[in-house]
Amino acid sequence: MKVIGYVRVSTEDQAAHGVSLEAQTKKLEQYAELFDHELIDVVVDAGASAKSLKRDGLTAALARLDAGEAEGLLVAKLDRLTRSVKDLGSLLDDYFRSRFSLLSVADQIDTSTAAGRLVLNVLASVSEWEREAIGERTSAALQHKIANGEHVGAPPLGFDMVEGELVENTDELATVARMEELRNEGRTLRDIAEVMTAEGFRTKRGGKWHAQTVRRALARLEANG
Repeated sequence: MKVIGYVRVSTEDQAAHGVSLEAQTKKLEQYAELFDHELIDVVVDAGASAKSLKRDGLTAALARLDAGEAEGLLVAKLDRLTRSVKDLGSLLDDYFRSRFSLLSVADQIDTSTAAGRLVLNVLASVSEWEREAIGERTSAALQHKIANGEHVGAPPLGFDMVEGELVENTDELATVARMEELRNEGRTLRDIAEVMTAEGFRTKRGGKWHAQTVRRALARLEANG
């Protein structure tokens, strides 16, 4: 079978062991040789997220399948192609249910067979469930902290986080007092930002003030009483 190889790394996992472009390409070459496939090319998406199918390399690889250059797409692992069940379903419907084969080295998948398509769908469903379960656990943990009166997120101007509790930052209290004084005078957000910058006050991160920075700082102070 003639196949086109596809390799991808995101910005975050470029240096990860076994995920690098070189490691993936080597696996594709070994797989093709083992199963007597003709690997006509390896298409690369470097620094591309799997959150969307709109990737230059993937688009080019699929276009070459449409052009009849190969009969299948070969990847080192399924998550190099996509992490979304919805996107996977679209790829199966448009390309890999009947028109072309999808082969994954690590997952031992070959969609030219019914068994291969079944395994692919099961793996994708389990992966999606795992991500949703992690999200639910994270949300539950945050709600538990909020219910117990714990602060969630970065501390607002005038406070530091110490062992999960907000503690006043005396160096920043003067900044807070001046900002609230200007607000009580009826100044606009832009006016407040200009005065705070002119008088040498700095933001939580040490930067200059802007209207949106003032708005966020005031909103966070109100939210935290």
